[in-house]
Amino acid sequence: MSARRNTLLQAARGALSGLVAGYAALAVAELAAVAVRPEAGPVTAVGGAAIDGTPAAVKDWAIRHFGTNDKLVLQLGILLVLALFAMTLGVLALRFRKAASAGALVFGVVGALAATGRPDSTGLPDALPSVVGAVVATAVLALLAGRLTRPRPAPPAPACGVDRRGFVFGVAGVAAASTGAGFLGLRLNAAGAEEAAASRDTVRLPAPASPAPRLPRGVDLKLPGLSPFTTPTRDFYRVDTALTVPRVDARTWTLRLHGKGVSKPLTVSFQDLLGRPLIERDITMTCVSNEVGGSYVGTARWLGVRLADLLHEAGVRPPSRGGPADQLVARSVDGMTLGTPVETVMDGRDALLAVGMNGEPLPLVHGFPVRMLVPGLFGYVSACKWIRDIELTTFDAYDPYWVRRDWAAEAPVKTESRIDTPKPFARVTAGTVTVAGVAWAQHKGIDHVEVRVDGGDWQRAELAAEGPVDTWRQWSWRWRATTGTHTLEVRATDRTGYTQTDERARPIPDGASGWHSVVVTVP
Repeated sequence: MSARRNTLLQAARGALSGLVAGYAALAVAELAAVAVRPEAGPVTAVGGAAIDGTPAAVKDWAIRHFGTNDKLVLQLGILLVLALFAMTLGVLALRFRKAASAGALVFGVVGALAATGRPDSTGLPDALPSVVGAVVATAVLALLAGRLTRPRPAPPAPACGVDRRGFVFGVAGVAAASTGAGFLGLRLNAAGAEEAAASRDTVRLPAPASPAPRLPRGVDLKLPGLSPFTTPTRDFYRVDTALTVPRVDARTWTLRLHGKGVSKPLTVSFQDLLGRPLIERDITMTCVSNEVGGSYVGTARWLGVRLADLLHEAGVRPPSRGGPADQLVARSVDGMTLGTPVETVMDGRDALLAVGMNGEPLPLVHGFPVRMLVPGLFGYVSACKWIRDIELTTFDAYDPYWVRRDWAAEAPVKTESRIDTPKPFARVTAGTVTVAGVAWAQHKGIDHVEVRVDGGDWQRAELAAEGPVDTWRQWSWRWRATTGTHTLEVRATDRTGYTQTDERARPIPDGASGWHSVVVTVP
């Protein structure tokens, strides 16, 4: 065997030993995280820190390109980086054992700092999984590198620098043990998730004291390709920063309401909320990350307690009536903070602490057991999932999570419209073609929708029956399609008389704007 080939083969063995050491470290660290909390695992902790430290424009890019798979892409990226790092350490350990060991310890330090630096951190216990993982990585590297770099006896004894059998058995043994630890960790984590799901399964939602108004006939046009008026729960968009869905037991959950201008601080349990008068409302929600024509908008039937009622009970007055607080800061169990104008919450709209969605308890991914939502505001300033704390303060005194990342402090939903059918780049048959979509202007209402073809005159679309003011509205228009390639555009005008602008703006800092358009071909 040539010296070059031997060197490459030895480097490959070193890289393999590093990869196995990294695998062992992650498997044991995730198992150790079960004893602390799942969020303390190094992948989740580093991923959360990466999300927190990523510029808003990059987050916007990730959501735009990967959609709801953005978290999976981030986790796979972290695993890839860790794999490359571990392989490098394995090669380094062939000649510099101490340096490689120091590198493995760096892995632990980074994970520990990320875990303890998270907003929801419990402190030093969160560092334990990453530290344990680093120790395991160091030990495995030492074991396997020892099989690859045995001392060579002095001549004339034969060279014996590699214990191939010992290396193979070492790799196999470590991989098997790591797989066992990883599987055990997954099972224990799954058991924790099952407990949270079991908590949800025991919830029986009471009938609302104020049921949702009956929807008028014709509110849903039921056209092929058109979004239904009520979005099925399974299809409702999810955008948040939680790499691991928080597991909250409704039996032990409490919400604290306190802060500036609160004369009677409150702490309420889940059963306390269910015992209060509940209201049921159809409300359209929109994510600020929604691009023009995007899918991060949907309508559901929500059940919950009026947030304004709780604030009144706590002695809170809106700024217009002399209250000292103009911002309500909601905190999630995962440390997320959202800031909402107090005046908006208390202006009579159906701002809710929601416990139900489409006739069932909130799904875990949508904030079980309780989330907040305020019609007419983008989610990042109003829709706190897994809420645990509400503090009354001022915009001058505190910047919530997204505001610290250059998003606007106040963000009312913009009047927008979307073409659902035909789809972009569709081929349609010449003749009469139904163009249809949705338009929304929560808490203002849609007055009319217009469509035009190839920059021609605007034509009024036919509107579906009007639902509640906080919901979107379907529309349709019959187009006499002629042969060629055509551009369809749509714009909406709300009840205040505002017609959406054609000026394109990206989601950051306060939501996208512009006319949605699709290009279709008529053969």
